Amino acid sequence: MAPITPARGDLPRLLYGTAWKEDRTERLTRLALERGFTGIDTANQRKHYYEAGVGAAVRSALDAGIITRERLFLQTKFTSVDGQDHRLPYDDRVPVSEQVAQSFANSLEHLGTDYLDSYVLHGPSRSRGLGPADWDAWRAMENLLRQGRVRYLGVSNVTLEQLRLLADEAEFAPAFVQNRCYARTGWDRAVREFAAERAIVYQGFSLLTANTRELTRPPVAAAAARTGRSPAEVVFRFALALGMLPLTGTSSAEHMQQDLDAASFELLPQEVAAIERVGG
Repeated sequence: MAPITPARGDLPRLLYGTAWKEDRTERLTRLALERGFTGIDTANQRKHYYEAGVGAAVRSALDAGIITRERLFLQTKFTSVDGQDHRLPYDDRVPVSEQVAQSFANSLEHLGTDYLDSYVLHGPSRSRGLGPADWDAWRAMENLLRQGRVRYLGVSNVTLEQLRLLADEAEFAPAFVQNRCYARTGWDRAVREFAAERAIVYQGFSLLTANTRELTRPPVAAAAARTGRSPAEVVFRFALALGMLPLTGTSSAEHMQQDLDAASFELLPQEVAAIERVGG
């Protein structure tokens, strides 16, 4: 079934990613909101995220009038047992559908909201195909969508085969796919192209950290020299030109502003094409 897809004009231009920040999470999330981010990505996975810290920042920003809940795009994830450490947000002895319900309720409490803009399955339980646990989790997420507690559903860390299965066989196909984006795979070209065919919004993460060598290559350097921008800014502008919804997790206020300003300049079509081939 086709996804319930948001209009691009209703989405933030970039998402602020909150992974791997630990005790800096609240401060950096609040800083991102102060700098103008309107989209926040997190997960109920204490191993790599501190969702409660995100919620504290969101509440303080709402209280201060920095942003309204209507303008804020909040995205979090359900993470299966295999992706968690001992700090589980649910009882791992109950069925997966109940784990989803418990994790979701816990996320709402952490984030201080009564609905989520996007709820993401944080990767399948197996490297190939989709297992029974994945389908149980997705159906539980579809129930949240039916109830109006979630506006959109998504999936992350998937192969093309897995995304195709979900898009073809789910009652509600994902509106978002979020993958680590490697230049050596054409910036996840196969998944991006399938997502575009199915009106699924592609969210790319680790655009900089997964591609440190590619950022020094001539196509990126030449575009940076022509535009007077940094290689990082060029990569985010390139991602926007490809139709991505990019994630950035920078801890620098200056870089936050630069990332948000990526849409304020243009790359030439030939520069976009050259950067798309840079990892080949």
